[in-house]
Amino acid sequence: MGETQWFKDGRLGVKTGDITEEKVDAIVNAANSSLMGGGGVDGAIHMRGGPAILDECRAIRREKYPKGLPAGKAVVTGAGNLPSRYVIHTVGPVWGDGKSGEHELLASAYLESMKRARELEADTVAFPAISTGVYGYPKKQAAQVAFNTLARFLEENDFPRKVVLVFFSGSDARAFMEATSLSHQA
Repeated sequence: MGETQWFKDGRLGVKTGDITEEKVDAIVNAANSSLMGGGGVDGAIHMRGGPAILDECRAIRREKYPKGLPAGKAVVTGAGNLPSRYVIHTVGPVWGDGKSGEHELLASAYLESMKRARELEADTVAFPAISTGVYGYPKKQAAQVAFNTLARFLEENDFPRKVVLVFFSGSDARAFMEATSLSHQA
């Protein structure tokens, strides 16, 4: 696991590691709209968390989102076998031309996840990079949306107390820090 670098008065952290190993109150899952698991972070969370997460996702689909979770929304399940207490599932946008509401949907995915964390009174939350994998969102632009949305929320709210962005690779963590000018504060 990488060392966490803290910013924003020690409330926003950046590190390299495996989000499924984070000992936090809630981890955010970059889910697909089906909520049934998939590849990348989504698949890793479902695999390590076990069948309890999938069972709760099925119930959410039956009871609240029969057509799937829309992009920009977020729902909560237990964490199954993960070391966290909750999983906040959110769906980011698929990148198109950058003029089809992708920015607003990505900001909403982060904001709605933070609102669910606040409702849970979660002290600590871990986020992956949402939409930058197979959904194709350009990493630099995604970093700016994530940072601006999270920083603003932390300034206006007491919960969560700490948010850490967990990147799978050091190059992704560095790209995030450079895109948001945090590398100059490190």
